[in-house]
Amino acid sequence: MKAIIFDFDGVILDSVNVKTEAFKQLYSNYGIEIVEKVISYHLENGGISRFEKFKYFHKTFLNVDISETELVKLGDYFSKLVFEKVCESKYIPGAYEFLKYCNKKYLTFICTGTPQVEINRILVFKGLYKMFNDIYGSPSSKTEIIEKIINKNNLNNNEIIFIGDAMTDYHAAKELNINFIGIENQDTNFPSGTDLVKNLIDIIKLKDL
Repeated sequence: MKAIIFDFDGVILDSVNVKTEAFKQLYSNYGIEIVEKVISYHLENGGISRFEKFKYFHKTFLNVDISETELVKLGDYFSKLVFEKVCESKYIPGAYEFLKYCNKKYLTFICTGTPQVEINRILVFKGLYKMFNDIYGSPSSKTEIIEKIINKNNLNNNEIIFIGDAMTDYHAAKELNINFIGIENQDTNFPSGTDLVKNLIDIIKLKDL
């Protein structure tokens, strides 16, 4: 094993609920039925860019095509709603200790649906920025990001572990045939046989790292 790739929300920081509340606030004017659909889709599709979600919500639930101008406005407002609260979020148990451990032994990367500029700011604020060899956010998809990591660092697929908390993460790992470990949570039902952990420190035992 040479490299470990981390999703961010729900893997390093316990910040999934922060973004759930932000989506709820953004769509509250459209009524409870729309809000429930928005939250359900968001939780079932963790790791997808917020901009892709905005497009989906407007097209599928509101039956309108969102303009690029409105998309940018929604994105900016969403960032204002979540940035401070994400920075204030607690670590997933064992995450910080596991990062310190991995930083000494492996190449480490962030692969997240959070916009690139925003994830950089969050990691700088949390003092984590220098713990990663590279940091990748949207608009690139998770599959595109992992391919970049493989090509840039001349890695083989079997030399990588991807740690995520959503089916988006799972599918990206399976598409590229790399090892995957899921973080157990109430919103994601990973397929039977998936390596799952409650605490990141358990990964050391699970994979003999």
